[in-house]
Amino acid sequence: QVQLVESGGGWVQAGGSLKLSCLASGSPYSNFVMGWYRRVPGKQRELVASVTSGGTTDYAASAEGRFTVSKDNRKNTLTLEKNNLKPDETGVYYCSAKRTVTPTFNYWGLGTQVTVSS
Repeated sequence: QVQLVESGGGWVQAGGSLKLSCLASGSPYSNFVMGWYRRVPGKQRELVASVTSGGTTDYAASAEGRFTVSKDNRKNTLTLEKNNLKPDETGVYYCSAKRTVTPTFNYWGLGTQVTVSS
């Protein structure tokens, strides 16, 4: 089993920055694909960024160039640095994980709220 705990959410003005963190425990963290999902009001949950066990990153088009995902295998942490935030990016951000061979993310944190004011 994998336990994921997010932190770092909060309130920020449009154009500002936030850094989210996720602490993973329970299984060899380095063998997992890790990701950040976002659920905004009125929309389906979407994958914002992910990083493979080998360190390859991938971003949603809306996040490209503004968000940076990274992981520290020694500390079992995943981070998401977000810059130039927009009001429509207000929502709950979830840390997620899956084994490399698993097709979908199946481990989830409880989420952390991010509010971007205009």
